[in-house]
Amino acid sequence: MLHCWLSLLKKYRLIAVIRAQTWELGKKMAHTAADAGIKLIEITWNSYQPAKLVHYLRQQLPDCYIGVGTILTMTQLEDAIKVGAQFAFSPHFNQDLITFAHHHHIPFTPGTLSPTEIINAFNGGAKAVKVFPIQALGGVSYIKSLQGPMAGFPLIPTGGVTIAQTIDFLEAGAIAVGLSGDLFPLDLVKAQQWEVMGDRIYQLRQKINLPPQ
Repeated sequence: MLHCWLSLLKKYRLIAVIRAQTWELGKKMAHTAADAGIKLIEITWNSYQPAKLVHYLRQQLPDCYIGVGTILTMTQLEDAIKVGAQFAFSPHFNQDLITFAHHHHIPFTPGTLSPTEIINAFNGGAKAVKVFPIQALGGVSYIKSLQGPMAGFPLIPTGGVTIAQTIDFLEAGAIAVGLSGDLFPLDLVKAQQWEVMGDRIYQLRQKINLPPQ
């Protein structure tokens, strides 16, 4: 998985970031994203029973890549790898986490904020970096501003990214985009409007001309 991580990001462009308070909600979110064509699904480690959910999704969604996010400690990373996580994200940069994950052939994408942190993460072996929280930094304009000194660096903006902004982020130079809250709006979740949410995802995929499922 480590050797093809950049290729997968370039191909699929969208990462469904799932933070679920219940087991059933996590399953429903993941299946909705997968049915709409998203192939990269991240389960945050502060979800309800994340290890159980990752293990379940690896069995149920063999055509998707199931990873984890919000990894803060070595214990969390070890537990995620044990249950089959295929990639991992963190909100921060930690050299030990990158080294350990890559030793196990799992791509680890650290969170970065400033140009210095971005450079340090790549020097530490990161294949791509998460730019987080992107909206607090200026959104699309911040990604554009990084393209001068760091053109071609694989950047993944996350943190408040909306479906409406996704194309702008990709056109600004992002290799992929992490979508969380706007992928599953609370009002639609409460109303159990899963078909509506799936259609929003499908329409986005069509707009950015992603490969068929």
